[in-house]
Amino acid sequence: MAEAPLHVAIIMDGNGRWATRRLLPRVAGHKQGVDTLKRCVSACMERGIGVLTVFAFSSENWERPADEVSGLLDLLAGALSREVAELQANGVRLHFIGNRAALSAKVCQGFAQAEASTAHNARLVLNICFNYGGRWDIVQAAAKLAARGVPITEEALGAELSLAHVSPPDLLIRTGGEQRVSNFLLWQLAYSELYFCDTLWPDFDAAALDLALGSFSGRERRFGKTSAQISAQGSGDAPTQASRLAA
Repeated sequence: MAEAPLHVAIIMDGNGRWATRRLLPRVAGHKQGVDTLKRCVSACMERGIGVLTVFAFSSENWERPADEVSGLLDLLAGALSREVAELQANGVRLHFIGNRAALSAKVCQGFAQAEASTAHNARLVLNICFNYGGRWDIVQAAAKLAARGVPITEEALGAELSLAHVSPPDLLIRTGGEQRVSNFLLWQLAYSELYFCDTLWPDFDAAALDLALGSFSGRERRFGKTSAQISAQGSGDAPTQASRLAA
């Protein structure tokens, strides 16, 4: 059976539908989603999860209605001003992952300040993927290597990806009932366990997280090997807890 995941990734889906069902503007669902993320961070720390990576805003989300995009950017700015101090106090290290070229100087400055103020924390690494796309991530990594004239190998490319500072996710959770990865961590999810649930993100709580972790614990992670090999050689076939978390 699988060890407890040290790195959990979440596609936080269903905010807009949560609001629509309550006859509220979609941005109200995103606001509620921020509160859910705060609770999820606490629950992950309580369960010994070392890395949490969340999909906050995709590179395709710019196509959404202008008022929703504006509301999301306002929520981001508010969260940066309100939440970073508490995250710092709780030992959370922040990383903002994604293409910053399309973001305002103010937002980029906020990202940089949040990352700097939490840089020495070690209780939980929180990667917030904002204006992120898996295809973009692979392309930008390859472009860096090409610009330096470095041969493009799996190891070299992996070292240039946006999540090179952590091991790949052990578990991907997607809320909201959809069953696809939607251009999220395309490289990193190669051997992640996938868990889909119907719960809309604003309703996702510690009990829902435990259901996902329970499902994960029942999986056999073979990493390309057979069940017989795993049984014969034991935990040595799969990466150890320490090696999976190591940057």
